[in-house]
Order: sequence, then C-alpha cells, then structure tokens
Amino acid sequence: MLKQVLAGIGAGALLFGLTACGGGDDSGDGGGSGDGLVVGFAQVGAESAWRTANSESVQAAAEADDRIAELKFVDAQQDQEKQIEAVRNFITQQVDVIVLAPVVETGWTDVLQEAADAGIPVVLADRGVEAADEDLYVTRLGSDFAEEGRKAGAWAVETFAEDPDGTTRILELQGTTGSAPANDRKAGFFEVLDAEGLPYELVDSQSGNFTAEEGKAVMETFITTHGLDGIDLLYAHNDEMGLGAIQAIEEAGYQPGTDIQIIIVDGSKAGFQAGVDGKLNYIVECNPVFGEQLMDVVVQVANGEEVEKFTPVEEGVFDASQFEAELPNRKF
Repeated sequence: MLKQVLAGIGAGALLFGLTACGGGDDSGDGGGSGDGLVVGFAQVGAESAWRTANSESVQAAAEADDRIAELKFVDAQQDQEKQIEAVRNFITQQVDVIVLAPVVETGWTDVLQEAADAGIPVVLADRGVEAADEDLYVTRLGSDFAEEGRKAGAWAVETFAEDPDGTTRILELQGTTGSAPANDRKAGFFEVLDAEGLPYELVDSQSGNFTAEEGKAVMETFITTHGLDGIDLLYAHNDEMGLGAIQAIEEAGYQPGTDIQIIIVDGSKAGFQAGVDGKLNYIVECNPVFGEQLMDVVVQVANGEEVEKFTPVEEGVFDASQFEAELPNRKF
C-alpha cells in the first residue's frame, strides 16, 4: 500500500518528491490496494456553477481512470470545520492521497501536519493556503488567481485610461472573505491599476461570498448607499455574484453593461449569455474542468515523480466581440 511506503520515507522526504489529490466522505474501509489508489477529496461546496462543474469533472475523471480504485468525496458546504473533519476522516481511513480545496487560506496547519505525520501526501486543488503552510502540502493544481486579477486590471486600464472624467469610480464584489481567490483577485487587479497609474476611487468593496443571492444583496446596498450615477465599473470576483448584481442593477432602473461597465471572473454559460445580451463587458476565465489533469497528478504521486509546487490550468479572456462565438464552447 502506498501509504505504508510513504510512512517509511518520512514526512520530510515526502514533501519533496510526491503529490496527489482527491476528496471524500465517511464511507469506505480505508486505503488502497494493488488494484488502484484510494483518494480523498474535501471539496469547498456547491456554491456556484463553477464549483459544481469542478466536482463533476473530478468525479467523472476518477470514475473513468482505472488507476483510481475509489474517490471519497465530501461536500463541506463552505464550512472549514467540515473540511478539517473530512481530512481527519481520510487520515483515519488511511487513504493513499488527500486532495483539499480549502475554503479559506488560514487555519490548516494542525490538520495538514497530521496528514504529513501519517505519511499521506496532500494536494491542493483550485485554492491555496497561507505561505507558512507551504511545506505541509506537495503541490497546488488550479488557477493563478492573482494573474486573473491582473487580466481584469489590464482591461480596466485600457478601457478607462482616456476617461474624460479623470477618475474611474469602482465598486468591487469580493469572494469569500479570507479565501485565496478573493485575496489574490483583489491584489492582482489593483496591482495593475496602481502600476499603470490609472486614477481611480474604490467607492465600496464588500464580500458577496461567491453566491448570486449575496451578490445581489450587496449590490442593492451599494445602490442604496452610493447610487450608480457616476459609478464607472463593477468588478465581481465571480460570475454568480456578477449575475446577482446585474439583477439588482436592472431592478433599480439602470442598464448593466451600459450605465456601468462590468467585469466578471469564471466564464460560465450564464455569464457568457449575459455578455451576449450586452449586460456585461469583460470575462476573465477560471477553468473548473481539470479532473483528468488532477488524476494524472495523483498517479505521479504514486510513482514517486517530482512535481512543481504549482501547476496552472489554461485560461483565457474575452471581450464583447468574442462572447457570442465562445458561448457554445462553455462547459458549465
């Protein structure tokens, strides 16, 4: 069994040479056998179409891959304590590898150390953890969230650089407070605006927790507090919040995409359809369909192959001229 070999190597050596990923529930009898790997996958939840597509991609890839004996899957419902409990259950069950999509960046040190002490490698899928815990996981497979923010920022600079009003007034809908995508998409966006010297005012910035319902509620608060007259740009950290905000803007009697420019991050069918309908202006893609790539990483771990600390997925950007042509290609 892989975990027995890993335990013999020791946690220190493990971190340099091995990697894997997965998700789980409380069922099952334990670790893998010669017939394939048992993988535990602690997923964030099902808060968005992106997350659902990601879960389906990983589950389908594991099912189709004869190198994987079992994928144990846990939906943590955006609750860190549930994720920590799931990881501890995976350790008790002696799975071969653990994949964690952490709901927030902090608070993982103890449970990641427990996995290392048990000789079970951990791979981060999608989101990351704080730098202090870098030695406690093997690799992260997912998006470069800071680069996504930079892409959004580059479009904002290009679009508003010649604004005759002088100062671009911005509203921001952030993702879940403390999560890697929220932190990094914000940092990357304003990094570019500052570096390029775009005059701007961040009028307001609040978390919509990556959901359409909360995105709509926060946008309603923005409109009540600030109005939309004179607001130039809404930067929404994901499609769901952006789509909720669009509904609030329309209900307030404004035209999204015209009265206020809108950037969203993800690239769902619903997001592209809103773009086709003229209700938003720019989409930064965040690709959820990386299940097959993740299974390959799991096998690399089993084979003791070296892996990079971060493995990116391929992603693009789209403006109004591309929305209609790209819509049929959307996977979620």
